[in-house]
Amino acid sequence: MSLYKEWTDMVVDYVKRRGEPAFWHDYGEIERRIYTKLLSNHQEEVKGTMEELANYFGVSNIYFMGFTDGINDSLLEPVVLEETESDTKVDFKIDFEKLYFNMLDAKADYLYELPQWESIFSKEKRKEIQRDYRDSKMVVNNDKVGRNDECPCGSGKKYKKCCGK
Repeated sequence: MSLYKEWTDMVVDYVKRRGEPAFWHDYGEIERRIYTKLLSNHQEEVKGTMEELANYFGVSNIYFMGFTDGINDSLLEPVVLEETESDTKVDFKIDFEKLYFNMLDAKADYLYELPQWESIFSKEKRKEIQRDYRDSKMVVNNDKVGRNDECPCGSGKKYKKCCGK
């Protein structure tokens, strides 16, 4: 069984037994510890087998798989999660700007507010990434529908007699 399958099965079982808030509380603490060490040593290579890296960060293989699942979208070369075993060699080449952006998207304030970010990005750069994040979530409708135009819902009626009421 792949490490990823073990991770997902463990999460489902944990949530069934103890609830989702308990899972996020416990996993959040583990994740914070890993990111604190990772960001503190952000210039060091993060590579080895999954087991070696789990030992380096002081967590079980399964929890390190969960961490890998979370950081995978921020890697320059993502890990094939479903094929990952304890002896799989990985090389985390992290796009720190994308990582910070993804933490904002996940609303993980316990991660994007870590003081270790200060050694990676200036306050201005972090604000710029936050601005880019906000802008990416803003929906701008450039196609205004006039009252007498056909309704965009496809009903065939005029907008004022359909969805424009």
